[in-house]
Amino acid sequence: MAIINRRKRDVTHPYIPELKDLYQQGRITRREFLRNATLLGMSFAGASAFLAACGPTAEPTQAPAPTQAPEPTQVPEPTATTAPAGPIRGGTLRIASRVQKMAHPSQISWANATHQMMHVAQFLAITDENNITHPELLESWEPSEDLQTWTLNLRQGIKHNNGDEFNADDVIFTMKEWLKEDIGSAQFGVVGGYVSPENIERVDDYTVTLHLSRPELAVPEHLFGYAALVMNHRTFEGDFLKAPHGTGPYTLESYSEGERTLLKRREDYWRDGVDGKPLPYLDAMEWIDMGEEASAWIAAIQAEEVHFLDLGSAASPDHYQALKDIPGITVGGAASARTRVLRMRADLEPWSDNRVRQALKLCQNREKILQLAYFGEGVVGHDTHVYPGHPEYCEKPIPPYDPDKAKQLLIDAGYPDGLDVSVAVGTGWPDIVSYAEVLKEDAAPAGFNITLDTMPNSQYWDIWNQVGLGITSWAHRPLGTMMLNLAYTSDAEGNPVPWNETYWVDPEFDELLAKASGTYDVEERRKIFCELEQIQMDRGSIGVPWWQNTWMIFLNSVMDLPVHPSGFPLLEKSWLKA
Repeated sequence: MAIINRRKRDVTHPYIPELKDLYQQGRITRREFLRNATLLGMSFAGASAFLAACGPTAEPTQAPAPTQAPEPTQVPEPTATTAPAGPIRGGTLRIASRVQKMAHPSQISWANATHQMMHVAQFLAITDENNITHPELLESWEPSEDLQTWTLNLRQGIKHNNGDEFNADDVIFTMKEWLKEDIGSAQFGVVGGYVSPENIERVDDYTVTLHLSRPELAVPEHLFGYAALVMNHRTFEGDFLKAPHGTGPYTLESYSEGERTLLKRREDYWRDGVDGKPLPYLDAMEWIDMGEEASAWIAAIQAEEVHFLDLGSAASPDHYQALKDIPGITVGGAASARTRVLRMRADLEPWSDNRVRQALKLCQNREKILQLAYFGEGVVGHDTHVYPGHPEYCEKPIPPYDPDKAKQLLIDAGYPDGLDVSVAVGTGWPDIVSYAEVLKEDAAPAGFNITLDTMPNSQYWDIWNQVGLGITSWAHRPLGTMMLNLAYTSDAEGNPVPWNETYWVDPEFDELLAKASGTYDVEERRKIFCELEQIQMDRGSIGVPWWQNTWMIFLNSVMDLPVHPSGFPLLEKSWLKA
């Protein structure tokens, strides 16, 4: 199916020549060049051609090297000798997953629902396994020199699965849903700080212009996220399951919460495969709810009852440990910003006192937590939600375990006899349970008497932003700016954004983050992040003891499934080897 392309030219943003100079001087990496050049409107093909013409360039010496992804423990059997020359059409991909309550795409706050629905509806842009953002429903984007005007050029010729044409009205409708405060979308925290409904302009059927209140470099990357699926404005009335009309390669045949989701191949999808026929290659995908016990997931793939474990927020080291040496199973690993956050409600006592927050953070024996909770499969963190692979990351010393200093802080805060606290813990995350148990033991010398309030994960998600103290699972995001805007900022009235679970508000932090979000130069942005990270370490509301490697686990018969640091299953081109 041919898609009409109206704009094939590369947009030359004024900063792109400087990016080229920075790369040729060895001051930014190939990945940093690709990410920034494509965000500024240069096509991926054009940026790649420039890099090829430059030849090898030394890696920069001033920026910290991103954490390297671990090698897959089991690699798929060699394609050249065991796989057909091209993709095979047909078959049903069976996927172990969770099938959670789902209605409004803009309200999705868990991975598995998005992983299923992203094959029915789609994103405007998509960030791949290499952290590079590409147009999906967009054909291209054009930022102004000051990064305050973004023109979004839509692909033409795309239809929703009910026959309605995809156009600018769908984009504008979807974005306005993100920005409704009563919806409580995660996207509100991501884009609400720089765009409002009245500043979304419909230029024509296939062009939308965003007039921002401040400069923002990462607009395209903000168009890819759990809650960013584009809806059909003609048929959506609050419940996607009642009118599952999207532009994706599959149609939704059935959705039964707690049981299964069945998707079937769409015959008129807008993108073609390598054989010239419309994608996808698979006939169907069946997502089966496997519950919270890791043993059920492990047994299912070992028995080949499922092809793929869509672990989402249920990922635990148990899956890795049990399956890493099993023949016929790929355990593909990637370094990621996935983490477990010790989150304290900064508006509730005793956590409203920063001395108490700092005291608890000092009770984290980080290396011990990483080893006991996650078998050492990751890197230690320093209580800021920016990880070593983020382009803005500023390296900081790792805070030591110091119960004596923590005890003195509690005394200073008015707790000379110690402090009794309860921490909410979801039992479906074995590593979180281990983290809490280690913290309970190591915080006792400081005077903390910690009680573990354990509950099923589903119950935790009902109260995740309400409890005074809890440990929350957070997924990977490709940018530090994206992560901090999503979870640690306030709206125009000074109220926490929807996913700010700690209710921590710091005007200086907000101001610096807005400045960083509009700063072209990678090195200058990193300098701002040195300040942001220090603020979060010194007076923030979270503990981040470690960053987790992410694994995607599937049978070797599953072809063309890239290992994504976010765990996003990019299954549009996947197929099954006989």
